[in-house]
Amino acid sequence: MLELKNISFRTRELGGGAQSPADRTIIHDLSFTFESGRFYAITGPNGSGKTTLAKLIMGINELTSGKIFFNGSDISKLSIHERSNAGIVYGFQHPARFKGTTFRDLLSIAAGSDDEEKLGEIISRVGVCSRNFLDKTVDSKLSGGEIKKIELATVIAKNPKVAIYDEPDTGIDLWTIGPMVELLKREQKENKTTTIVVSHNKAFLEAADTLLLIRDGKIGYSGDLAGAVPILEDLSVCTFSELCQGEVNAQCYR
Repeated sequence: MLELKNISFRTRELGGGAQSPADRTIIHDLSFTFESGRFYAITGPNGSGKTTLAKLIMGINELTSGKIFFNGSDISKLSIHERSNAGIVYGFQHPARFKGTTFRDLLSIAAGSDDEEKLGEIISRVGVCSRNFLDKTVDSKLSGGEIKKIELATVIAKNPKVAIYDEPDTGIDLWTIGPMVELLKREQKENKTTTIVVSHNKAFLEAADTLLLIRDGKIGYSGDLAGAVPILEDLSVCTFSELCQGEVNAQCYR
């Protein structure tokens, strides 16, 4: 359904102390196929390439090499807009805020309709009870939880075939995570949405049908959380503080 075939991504950086440019490879010759209607969690250390991988799928970053196929068609050269029209939608870790723009404005654009009943049905799916919330301005006055609900609603309004969420628990309280996981699982099952979540949070890892562990730009493991735990707990392979600190490791992975 969504096939990544030998994809790589390199950036140009200054290196060597002599202002000479150097290549840094973030994604290394990675191949994987995301099956239709399944829930995937992508995890791994900071800097391993998780978000870069998600952005390559969406077209935010351009492939250095390799190809991406969606429903049998090569989308490697398609723009973000073209991929969105094809059914791939992206939720950012830090959603944008728009001074002077209301939630109603954004949701109407995403849904392709300003019908009050349709908008009401969408916001109810993300746990917003009051329609007055539609008239909130999407600015810095919103809480982390409010802005996340707005972004979730705009993603869901597109009825995506593939929904990508980059660390959706960022900036929200612990009590919101459970309902968010339930929402994404419900959307996955009821609408057969292929759901890809980039996260360190155990709740998302447990909810996934398949977990991908990314290390050094490659897939180090693909399977369920139970199979990944020995890898995550093996401190000999940790080169990053989040997993090597027992307290954080326990919170995120056990």
